[in-house]
Amino acid sequence: MPATTPIPSKGFKTITAMTAEGYELPVIDVTHPAFAVDDSPEAVGALRAAFIESELRRKRVPKFLMNLFIRLAARRSLLLRALMRSDAAFLGGLSTYVLKVGADNLVAPFDDRIDRKVAGSPAGVAIRVRLQQTARLLAQGLEQDLVARPGIPLHLINIGGGSAIDSLNALILLRRSARDALARPVMIHVLDLDARAPEFGANALAALRAADGPLAGQNICLAHQHYAWDDTEPLARLLDKLSTEPAIMAASSEGALFEYGTDDAVIGNLRVLRAHDVRPVTGSVTRADDVTLETLTNSRFKLVPRGIEKFSALAGRAGYSVVRVEPALLSDQVMLCPDGDLPA
Repeated sequence: MPATTPIPSKGFKTITAMTAEGYELPVIDVTHPAFAVDDSPEAVGALRAAFIESELRRKRVPKFLMNLFIRLAARRSLLLRALMRSDAAFLGGLSTYVLKVGADNLVAPFDDRIDRKVAGSPAGVAIRVRLQQTARLLAQGLEQDLVARPGIPLHLINIGGGSAIDSLNALILLRRSARDALARPVMIHVLDLDARAPEFGANALAALRAADGPLAGQNICLAHQHYAWDDTEPLARLLDKLSTEPAIMAASSEGALFEYGTDDAVIGNLRVLRAHDVRPVTGSVTRADDVTLETLTNSRFKLVPRGIEKFSALAGRAGYSVVRVEPALLSDQVMLCPDGDLPA
């Protein structure tokens, strides 16, 4: 059952939802003071400076001592253990979600001192910025169309979406900026290999739709579909089905396709979305600056540092233009529209 729980360190009440393992986690709402982060250019600049300083401090420690410390700390920290998994090419959906909750908002079993240090690091804060910027771009890209076409069903396609918390927060933002924009059936389609994070996402949606929740009374559903983005046929079939009736369709991929997918996968998925007039498309793109490239040399995660210039060229081959960019630490968040379209 959805619950309202106080965040001990801040005194704010937050909504919670259950994971499949029985953990009760706060449901992130970027409009809530417990979860909102400063993503102004000045704040992002300060975050970058703090990250560079932390990397310089790390380099001063002999590598064998650093590895020993990490192994010992991982015995106590579920977050650090997930980050250090030797077989992981990316961070799982639920572990990523916990990082987005923020250091001050962590709850058991993710509230060890080491967990808080990991979540509160510049890289941890950057993931929260990434979520907030992606959700905001999605809401901004949809608002004009939703207001102009009342009652038309809305379908949000979330590729590699995990908990789909970016889609949920885009809806929260839309409810605040244009209250009647969601007076329609809304369906979130989570296309992901893992079922655990989307299951939590469905529980989070139920909590947000409960009485006094920011999405209370809204006709919103969430469905998970197993999806590997190298094979776009399931995506094409889904969009073919949705296109048989009038619909507004938008897509997002925060921390997923544009950061981990091959060039062919990025172009292939975008071409399917473009063929079905999906707009806007939002997501995160790994930066290609010196700080990011050096960081990735020591990372086990297989991020692809394309940068905006190379990503824009790929998007252009699929018929999309990058129309907005929100810079952050290790990624930039983008809004894509079909060539020739401009956002409101």
